[in-house]
Amino acid sequence: MARKKTKQEPVAWWRRYTIAQRWLAGGAAALVVAIVLAIALWPDPAPEPSREREYLQFTACLLTPQDGVRDLAAEPIWAAMQDASRQTRAKVQYLEITGVQTVENAVTFLNSLAQGGCGLIFAAGDLPVRAVAQGAKTFPAKRFVTVGGNATANVSTVDGITPHDEVVRLITNAVAAAQTDDSDSYPSDDGQSVRQPSYWLPRWGVGEYLHDVDQCC
Repeated sequence: MARKKTKQEPVAWWRRYTIAQRWLAGGAAALVVAIVLAIALWPDPAPEPSREREYLQFTACLLTPQDGVRDLAAEPIWAAMQDASRQTRAKVQYLEITGVQTVENAVTFLNSLAQGGCGLIFAAGDLPVRAVAQGAKTFPAKRFVTVGGNATANVSTVDGITPHDEVVRLITNAVAAAQTDDSDSYPSDDGQSVRQPSYWLPRWGVGEYLHDVDQCC
């Protein structure tokens, strides 16, 4: 009589591995899951702090020859103005005289600064100084400072050899005066005078050729 063969059950795939191999595979799977969860749950990086500088509502401006602040007369004045800006948070800008190099043309650039919100206007170089000599009287309420030249009612002068400390002092004093000026305040609902707060100014100069402290040098 033939012997009846018994049907052999298939061995589960995981039984083909030793216990050590099963533990190793399980640990690897757990590690992959942990890595995926860590990536998914990792907090977003903190946003970078704003690089814009907070300025006061005061602008000191510099009128320069056509070479801008590269001009030998204008360079030390601009450097001092930048230092004053860092110390006082005043806005500083410069404007070079382009086009025909005449006093009449230079005065039009001076007028742009005087009418454009500059609280203190410096002039460095022969042509800018001559422009102030001719045009400052048109704006008696404005304060002008020239490197050399002659002082008048609303024009002061600084030495072109070592102007740094004097330029910083003039801007610092002008900023302090502007902050205590009642014209910078407005009435509140209860009739009290309220100081206008400082505000964020754009990083770039206003006007086609006007440059500010963050754009240049």
